[in-house]
Amino acid sequence: MSFTREDILRSAQEQNVRFIRLQFTDLLGTIKNVEIPVSQLEKALDNKMMFDGSSIEGYVRIEESDMYLYPDLETWMVFPWITENRVARLICDIYMPDGTPFAGDPRGILKRCLKQAEEMGFTSMNVGPEPEFFLFKTDEKGDPTMELNDQGGYFDLAPTDLGENCRREIVLTLEEMGFEIEASHHEVAPGQHEIDFKYASAIKAADQIQTFKLVVKTIARQHGLHATFMPKPLFGVNGSGMHCHQSLFKSKTDNAFYDENDKLGLSTTARHYMAGLLKHARGYAVITNPTVNSYKRLVPGYEAPVYVAWSASNRSPMIRIPASRGLSTRVEVRNPDPAANPYLALAVMLAAGLDGIKNKLTLPAPTDRNIYVMTEEERIDEGIPSLPANLKEGLNELLRNEVICEALGDHALAHFYELKEIEWDMYRTQVHQWERDQYLTLY
Repeated sequence: MSFTREDILRSAQEQNVRFIRLQFTDLLGTIKNVEIPVSQLEKALDNKMMFDGSSIEGYVRIEESDMYLYPDLETWMVFPWITENRVARLICDIYMPDGTPFAGDPRGILKRCLKQAEEMGFTSMNVGPEPEFFLFKTDEKGDPTMELNDQGGYFDLAPTDLGENCRREIVLTLEEMGFEIEASHHEVAPGQHEIDFKYASAIKAADQIQTFKLVVKTIARQHGLHATFMPKPLFGVNGSGMHCHQSLFKSKTDNAFYDENDKLGLSTTARHYMAGLLKHARGYAVITNPTVNSYKRLVPGYEAPVYVAWSASNRSPMIRIPASRGLSTRVEVRNPDPAANPYLALAVMLAAGLDGIKNKLTLPAPTDRNIYVMTEEERIDEGIPSLPANLKEGLNELLRNEVICEALGDHALAHFYELKEIEWDMYRTQVHQWERDQYLTLY
């Protein structure tokens, strides 16, 4: 839905909105906000709200801290779960005092990549994300425990799926906020859930992922539960992914990925795009899988896509082609996880795909065998590489990849790399409980 300035002012008055959250996302994917009283709404709509950028991860130094929030009017939304002193939100782009976009704004980085796609003749990138999450019980203080809310499995239902009521309220809340929900179900692991919403253009899809996370966590807490999008909170069960279905359009009725004359229904453009995704997969993995914990999910044995390959007929490769054709023809990239900054993740995948189109990269043959049962020698013979095994390997691959580095830009690249190097070093030097269990009495 599109809103004008007058629509927003009228909505705020009619719905008795008292506060507005001017939201944005930091480099690590965390939602931030500056909350203002409704009396300051007109000032915000005039792009005159300033904040201290030096206090945000990966933004700017203290000597250049003044930054401005430019609200995107289409993101106006009144939170339905707050009935007194109502609160609304606007998602903002970040600008410098001289009126130029901030180079390190994740939303702006995605917009830059979309501009490149537009220059190549593509009017939109459509994205259908599938973020998974776990629900844990909370203690008497409201802090999360490691006790799952249920022991259900894939597509189970109440009474086995005790998260059903919570999930239903999440769905109803999302629908009230304008989401079109397509499915809601229990996932493979105990306490794990998935709610799928309809695809949208890339910027809107990334905005929706951030809103989705906020809603899930908020409603879960109202049910005495803690929702986490941590990729692998438990050993021995499946982790949480965020598969990203994506396609490029030349117009609203022209899906650039579809060719009715191809035996798989895939256009040359789609094949080049996939070739780019595969070629650069190791380079962008640290963006789509950005934490130490992400690589605990990307291991064989738990249905996670470890191997850089594609198929239209099985789910073990990193890229799958769903069966729908025509306007619904799309590529499903299965390695991203919900800890990823959605703006950066979509930006680097788009950049990889566009590089494949620009350079007419050749798509390798599909891998229709179950890769999980192939030996290492068989995978080498088939030319199937693996994704990075840990955060440090992912960081090294990022620096080697000019296409992905260019998509991020110097500012975001330098700050992201610095933050993640610190994270890796903290993890590497920490003594973990596993080590104590293994070695304390043995040596």
